Amino acid sequence: MARNTSTDDPLASVTLAVGQEDLLLDRAVQQVVAAARAADADTDVRDLTADQLQPGTLAELTSPSLFAERKVVVVRNAQDLSADTIKDVKAYLGAPAEEITLVLLHPGGAKGKGLLDAARKAGAREVACPKTTKPAERLTFVRQEFRALGRSATPEACQALVDAIGSDLRELAGAVSQLAADVEGTVDEAVVGRYYTGRAEASSFTIADRAVEGRAAEALEALRWSLATGVAPVLITSALAQGVRAIGKLLTARGGRPADLARELGMPPWKIDRVRQQMRGWTPDGVSVALRAVAEADAGVKGGGDDPEYALERAVVAIAGAARSRRG
Repeated sequence: MARNTSTDDPLASVTLAVGQEDLLLDRAVQQVVAAARAADADTDVRDLTADQLQPGTLAELTSPSLFAERKVVVVRNAQDLSADTIKDVKAYLGAPAEEITLVLLHPGGAKGKGLLDAARKAGAREVACPKTTKPAERLTFVRQEFRALGRSATPEACQALVDAIGSDLRELAGAVSQLAADVEGTVDEAVVGRYYTGRAEASSFTIADRAVEGRAAEALEALRWSLATGVAPVLITSALAQGVRAIGKLLTARGGRPADLARELGMPPWKIDRVRQQMRGWTPDGVSVALRAVAEADAGVKGGGDDPEYALERAVVAIAGAARSRRG
């Protein structure tokens, strides 16, 4: 059995980091190493890939030392371990060595699930490292990063940073760290704009904002810049869909204060105010036209058409046209 350690203790005999988000996996390792070195500055860290952990290697690494040194053994891509090495690891889980912390990194899923199950059954400390696939998850991540650094940022600033940087958590974390180091007081949207103007203007959500506001030329300019800088077309169609759906939701919602509508529609109050400004004059028919355009573009960028860029341009023009028609 594993040592009787708290599941929140980074010095637990075994830590299982599960997921596909590289930044979170690295942080899980860093937390264990930092705790070990805080306990013993001379901690020996062995960071191995699956192919480096051959049968018998784990026994060598975890064998008693004359100097009783603390050691951290990190095994990356544990799902790729050979069958014989997995037997070694499972045997070790039943009788882990003192002063040694084993960290297993596993993406989850079916491959290597037997090792996952064995580690969990042995009482391993588990750290979830899921891939962030939704904008709301990235927004939560940014907020948590600011809080972890003891800094405050407005909701608008957090959203602007996600819009500007995109889906890469490493880049988001780096941007938060830079802003926290350079800016005094609360970080607001204007500050984010000054630091990341070029990227923010080319973000997928800025394309959507300009399109639903009827500003076709600006939306197309931002679209071309985004594509030129490597923004994935599926992220752009997703942003366009969110922009149009937000207008549709607010059109059919009961009137009320932003806070009440926010609870009803699942949007932050500041976004309610922004969408209200964008939706003036929009009609349900216009929303239907725009949603059809987004659906056609989505099919086009996912293999249903020969030219994803053209599919996106058509969608942007159609949405902006629906927005212009709102003014009569």
